[in-house]
Amino acid sequence: MRKILLMFLALLTVMVGNAAGRKINIMNLPPFERAVIIIKKFETLHHPKDYPYVGYGHRVLPGEPYRRGVQLSEKQADALLRKDLRKFVSLYKAYGKDALLLGVLAYNCGPGVVNKSTVLKKLKSGNRNIFKAYTAHCRYKGKFHKQLHQRRLIEIAVLYVF
Repeated sequence: MRKILLMFLALLTVMVGNAAGRKINIMNLPPFERAVIIIKKFETLHHPKDYPYVGYGHRVLPGEPYRRGVQLSEKQADALLRKDLRKFVSLYKAYGKDALLLGVLAYNCGPGVVNKSTVLKKLKSGNRNIFKAYTAHCRYKGKFHKQLHQRRLIEIAVLYVF
């Protein structure tokens, strides 16, 4: 518990640069903007070698205009990230203040994983004690992944509404 509190306090002091080059506290931003910053930090801008992933982790679907070998600009990638995140958040709008957190998890893991998750089951039943269930989504190819765990800790600390 102490580790969590220390991480939360550290997150309160996380600074991000804005267009003017000044540093701002991430907690002063609207929740959706916080989510965008977190996703950008952990996904990073994908390169042509990462195809079928483009932008900030968007998986190219059949019929979409993204071609192999083409690098999206930061502006294009940002727009695509925001579009995708809005789509995922809208899937969970029935969960009110938890819709953004569920949308962020769906952005990374996919809505199929979220729909089967203990996180969603707990929220459906009215149980908002989801810390352990949420941070358990930190496996890659079946193995614990430290960076995914760090991402989940930051997401829940910055986006979870008490």
